[in-house]
Amino acid sequence: MRYNRAASTFVGGAMKLDLLAMAAHPDDVELTCGGTLIKMARRGYSVGILDLTGGEMGTRGSAETRRKEAAAAGRILGVKHRENLGLPDARLELRMEYKMAIAGRIRALRPHVVILPYWEGRHPDHYTASRLGYEGCFLAGLKRLDLDGEAYRPFKVLYSTTYDRTVRPSFVVDISGEFSRKTRAILAYGSQFRPKGRERRSKVHIPLDRLVQQVHLVARFYGEMVGVEYAEPFLTKEVMQVEDVVKIPVRSI
Repeated sequence: MRYNRAASTFVGGAMKLDLLAMAAHPDDVELTCGGTLIKMARRGYSVGILDLTGGEMGTRGSAETRRKEAAAAGRILGVKHRENLGLPDARLELRMEYKMAIAGRIRALRPHVVILPYWEGRHPDHYTASRLGYEGCFLAGLKRLDLDGEAYRPFKVLYSTTYDRTVRPSFVVDISGEFSRKTRAILAYGSQFRPKGRERRSKVHIPLDRLVQQVHLVARFYGEMVGVEYAEPFLTKEVMQVEDVVKIPVRSI
């Protein structure tokens, strides 16, 4: 496995992340929850990213180019750890070997909170990554599983619903102060969002061409829901708990 231990926190020989965002392709995390990662990193939390594939099947750029772009984007986000699991792009399947690979990284990285893609969507890799991520997190906690490392299971799993505005989120995160930096991280993927030469002249319609604009509009859409400029949406399967009903944010009337 390929990963960088610099500036990360270790407990008993294993890394201890506060937050791990998992996604199918390099740039998915930046587009869906990059502002939240920046915000949490600024608050001093140990934040990491696990990209499942290298994005090698993308119309633009190569896997090597995207690897370099992902490293640059990670520095902009301020994450302490980023790695690529090297699973096959456009061929993600609910295979036990893929779940085990993810479970192994969960045991090694020991994240308290995991962000996964929403479990429905246009791209098969996105919703498959959601299932793989959840099941990998679950398997990581089985003590008798034939897998290296101490059994561990994240405390909380969140789902990023940025790509689907038909879903009402459980909550949103105000990223108004982080939005410009999020945009910089997205644009670090020059092969995808600022193509040159032949890739720019492609006659094939590529949804990426307007994706940065859509990110701006979507962030404004969710920001308006809570009275801020920009926000990112998240969904939980379990009920959220509130301790102090007097201090709940967002006006009702």
